[in-house]
Amino acid sequence: MHRDDDFWEQPDVVARFAARDPDHRLTALVEDLAPGRTLDVGCAGGRNTIFLARHGWDVHALDASAGMVAETRRRLAELVGEEEAAGRVWRGPMDDLSRLADASFDLVVGLGIYQNAESLAGWHRALGETARVLKAGGLLLMAHFTPDVDLTGSGVRPAEGEPHVYDGMPGGRGVLFHAPELEAALAEHGLLPATPSDTVVVPTERGQRATVNALLRRT
Repeated sequence: MHRDDDFWEQPDVVARFAARDPDHRLTALVEDLAPGRTLDVGCAGGRNTIFLARHGWDVHALDASAGMVAETRRRLAELVGEEEAAGRVWRGPMDDLSRLADASFDLVVGLGIYQNAESLAGWHRALGETARVLKAGGLLLMAHFTPDVDLTGSGVRPAEGEPHVYDGMPGGRGVLFHAPELEAALAEHGLLPATPSDTVVVPTERGQRATVNALLRRT
């Protein structure tokens, strides 16, 4: 699932992502949850990983960017030590979690990551892996772009012969769903809404962000 690797490895980009506050959807969610074992898929600079660790969660995280992984490890090492952080944060693709046991996580955080799959088959592999490592009753917190997203000012275009795949994303192709389509696709992996999903459209300088916010429970 290749993206614009050079962009994500730039030190200023890594620093910018690391400096962000933890995601508001996550902070609201954990207020009502007892700490457990969690996986942060696409951890970027660790803003959510570190938040969870500080709130007592047994954190594990991955990202496709070496720079993002290094920064997350550095920050986590301040809490758990370098050796422990090295084992808990690794570089890898979201569609291969083979190092992780089945049904071993209470919570998976996947905010703005699964849409980066470049094919529908790749998307399903990633969600299949997420579902596999979640315990029965475990939660997936997801934010996923819809086809109404426009990050460049030129909109997105359906890829010929590729359902739910669109060209025109900043990193190339992406897999995009409207909320009912997303819920149907997630149900194929035993991931059902724990709360009603919510679609939010936010204007940007060039266009708009259109995001489905969803909380799913593993059946």
